[in-house]
Amino acid sequence: MLTPSVENVPSTVAGVFPRPASRSLERHDDRTRAADAVLIRQAQHGNLKAFEELVRHYDKAVLRLAFHLTGSEQDAQDVCQEAFLNAYRNLSNFRFECSFYTWIYRIVTNQSLDWLRRRRARTSVSREESGVLSNLPDHRPANNPERGLAARELRLRIARELGKLSPRERTVFHLRHHQQMKLRSVAAMLNTTEGNARHILFRATRKLRAALAELR
Repeated sequence: MLTPSVENVPSTVAGVFPRPASRSLERHDDRTRAADAVLIRQAQHGNLKAFEELVRHYDKAVLRLAFHLTGSEQDAQDVCQEAFLNAYRNLSNFRFECSFYTWIYRIVTNQSLDWLRRRRARTSVSREESGVLSNLPDHRPANNPERGLAARELRLRIARELGKLSPRERTVFHLRHHQQMKLRSVAAMLNTTEGNARHILFRATRKLRAALAELR
């Protein structure tokens, strides 16, 4: 089985799909959506290469989403592999009411939520995510070790507090602040109302502010 890396993603689904090309989801215009629609229709008629092209377009961004939500590269790989397999199995049900990237983001988000709920049942703090964040490069000046230590401790503290949020709180917070999505899009992915998504975001933000108040 080939497993993707967060920085350099080979096949997303084991032994089936090819190495992806880099593509950003930040600017998903009408031309991109129209091109995806052609590929989707071809894939719906049994053209596997068309689906492989869709995977190449989106698997890096989807993997990063799963990684940020789960905090684990290995679990993100598993989530993404299962998400693309589910997308392929259910492609005949795609009705073109939304873009493909919204659809696949929704699948990955929901699977990540399921994974977070299972993990939350085992532990309320993600040690693995704390370890990942602790290894992030610190770009502050090297001649100020006290500042570097403080930044490292802050990242670890934030990681712990994020791990204490409920799965939906953490997901909404990430999609809104890290993926820069509008609340309307976040609500659509979670199959809820925009008002409810706003309430979840407010609750998550309030919890984080209260937990980190002494660091201000």
